[in-house]
Amino acid sequence: MAARVDHAVSSGTFSLDGETFDVDNNIWVVGDDSECVVIDAPHSVDDILAVVGGRTVKAIICTHAHDDHVRVAPALRQAVNGGSGAPILLHPDDRPLWELTHGGPDAEDGYLWDVDLVDGQEIEVAGTTLKVLHTPGHAPGAVCLYAEELGCLFTGDTLFQGGPGATGRSFSDRPTLEASIRAKLFDLPDETVVHTGHGDDTTIGAERELLGEG
Repeated sequence: MAARVDHAVSSGTFSLDGETFDVDNNIWVVGDDSECVVIDAPHSVDDILAVVGGRTVKAIICTHAHDDHVRVAPALRQAVNGGSGAPILLHPDDRPLWELTHGGPDAEDGYLWDVDLVDGQEIEVAGTTLKVLHTPGHAPGAVCLYAEELGCLFTGDTLFQGGPGATGRSFSDRPTLEASIRAKLFDLPDETVVHTGHGDDTTIGAERELLGEG
């Protein structure tokens, strides 16, 4: 059975640097009828479980650790697979952001994620492969996930329809972000569909042209 991408939207807030904003986050689930991975864990465990259905969750993969992407990750970890759980995967460079939401070493046991993401790592699910691309800039540990067989890329907040993600807040840097996009994403085929952390899909070709790389 071929892998597919399932999608929903969850609403909540994003907080950083003393400010809080209302925000809608995309929920992405990649898999088949029996198993899947969840990409990011925003706002509501119930919203995510509604997309998962009764499938086995192999992993909860976080594109970065801003609170609107990881807030319910620990609760989701415990809720899936009949309570037996699933590992949370995050790039270790995002530990400072994770700890803003989930606390530091003095927090309760199990406060951290389970597995470090590494640039070039491949994650297998439902007969397809997600390749981890480390794309710092929006956040130091931000990653994108490239599913070549599905012709798509999950960018979190690294790349949106209309350009790069936001910078100007703690732990972010615009030149670093643009360099990441050019080095890691713009080599992908033009027709690659970009599934973003917020808002509508785009393509690599469209965004390359917008940044003057066409």
